[in-house]
Amino acid sequence: MSEEVFSQRTTTCGALTKADNGKTVVLNGWVHRDRNHGALHFINLRDRYGITQVVVDDDASEELQAVAKELHLEYCISVTGVVRVRPDSMVNPEMSTGEIEVKAEKIEILSKCAPLPFQIDDGKETREDLRLKYRYLDLRSQGMQKRLKLRHDFILSCRKYLASRDFYEIETPTMIKSTPEGARDFLVPSRIYPGKFYALPQSPQLFKQILMVGGMDKYFQIARCYRDEDARGDRQLEFTQLDLEMSFVKRDDVLSLMEELFGHVFKEVMDYELPVHFRRLSYTEALNTYGCDKPDLRFDLPLTDLNELAQKSSFATFGEIVANGGFVKAVVAPKTEGVDFSRKYITELEDAAKIYGAAGLAWIKVGADKALSGGVSKFFAGLEDELLSRVGANEGDMILFVAHQNWKKCCASLSAVRSKLGKDLNLIRKSFEFCWIIDFPLFEYNESEGHWEAAHHMFSMPQVEYLDTLESDPGSVKGDLYDLVLNGYEVASGSIRIHDVELQKRIFRICNFDDETAEERFGFLLNAFRFSPPPHGGIAPGVDRMVMIMSEQTSIHEVIAFPKNTAAVSPMDDSPSEVDQQQLDDLHLIINYPKPKE
Repeated sequence: MSEEVFSQRTTTCGALTKADNGKTVVLNGWVHRDRNHGALHFINLRDRYGITQVVVDDDASEELQAVAKELHLEYCISVTGVVRVRPDSMVNPEMSTGEIEVKAEKIEILSKCAPLPFQIDDGKETREDLRLKYRYLDLRSQGMQKRLKLRHDFILSCRKYLASRDFYEIETPTMIKSTPEGARDFLVPSRIYPGKFYALPQSPQLFKQILMVGGMDKYFQIARCYRDEDARGDRQLEFTQLDLEMSFVKRDDVLSLMEELFGHVFKEVMDYELPVHFRRLSYTEALNTYGCDKPDLRFDLPLTDLNELAQKSSFATFGEIVANGGFVKAVVAPKTEGVDFSRKYITELEDAAKIYGAAGLAWIKVGADKALSGGVSKFFAGLEDELLSRVGANEGDMILFVAHQNWKKCCASLSAVRSKLGKDLNLIRKSFEFCWIIDFPLFEYNESEGHWEAAHHMFSMPQVEYLDTLESDPGSVKGDLYDLVLNGYEVASGSIRIHDVELQKRIFRICNFDDETAEERFGFLLNAFRFSPPPHGGIAPGVDRMVMIMSEQTSIHEVIAFPKNTAAVSPMDDSPSEVDQQQLDDLHLIINYPKPKE
């Protein structure tokens, strides 16, 4: 390695054009490709901004030739040279710097690279565990760098827009009182107060409401949140959300702000035009029409209720289920070139439905002149016109049915079939399809524990018409709740909040928190509500999930610099890890290891 101090770069590897012809420049970066043609040497030099081709000509000095021969992939080097225009036949249109190259006059090796565990940007898939173990190498890839730039651009655009709308960015604590919010808290033991713990926030929910009591009016934060739950592709133990809260607003104010915000962000960051307003579906309508409360609207295939027609058919199974208060729904698989609705494929669809509780999947194929064949077609003899009209099926299509006593399971099972059809039949449009889901149930019944609990969280306002029947009929209460869905993912959840102490206590009691427990857990919020809180509401889009969708990925691992794997482990730094006994003693902790199974 050269003993002298390396030359400071004068430009980056993505900036040079033919307008720079003849300039002497200094580039710093990593050896991306290295091609040695004897005396002629080509080096593709890479940094965050792009790639520039460096050439060591055959008339270069022996010293320069020797350094060039010493180079290997991912060596970190400094190149001093002269920009020259490539001949027309050598222009590379795939590179932003493809019209030029740099004739090297000097190369300094800044640091050497050990043998690589995988090749960076070689076009081959690398196992995720290897990518995460050597994340510092994976971060050098163009894909990761583009996605992290998109994440930066997304957050910056959100910040600028919200600042222009008079929002204050305010940080809330990362060590707080443990309060139940649905998932397990991560706990931080206190050294100073033995036996007492802080919790890492699952969200800034209570603090942002208290900020409204404090008169902050409009707040936002790029908030780090923590939930001790099982990881999966679009979830992490630690995640980031764009947290917002506003005073003196109703639901439409929050929804309109988010439509304006994302319209601005998508235009600025992706040059993509969103509609001025997003489609709105009630929770019931979403389940009835698409089978779930986070529908992918990039393709059609609505579900159809067939209770009445099922009773007219001679299929006893359908008739019995409907007679006993159950449900029959159908979806149409459209005729698709190159796709054979074989018995094997129908079994695959049936397996997808069974995951969500369906006992089976009935089917009918539609032939010429409205002829029905296969599956349960014989039970609809004489009802062909009515069935085809009801579900909107045509020649070559296949009608798929699910029947179940439970409405949610019937919807969810057929939704799984719909999703599989969308992917398998290539029906999904390349677009960004937002929609709002509104009018959620405020409560859901916990069968295993035998009590009601909040469907979202306990601080959401019931819709006004249900205030008198909260205790007598919790199951029918709708909340002033709203979710934002994008391409089949829930990307934000929010509500108008309760701002009345007595109403908040009523909700706590319905959710099995008596007054004493509520005061113990949430006394600081209740106390704040005794001092003239304003009506307020908010929402919290997930940054990781939004950027994942915008970058057309299926895992948030691809848009987080240092994620945990699906086993909640960081292979790079081997966390979680054991700590020494002195640290445990300082915190007054004793590890009670699980006993081995006999």
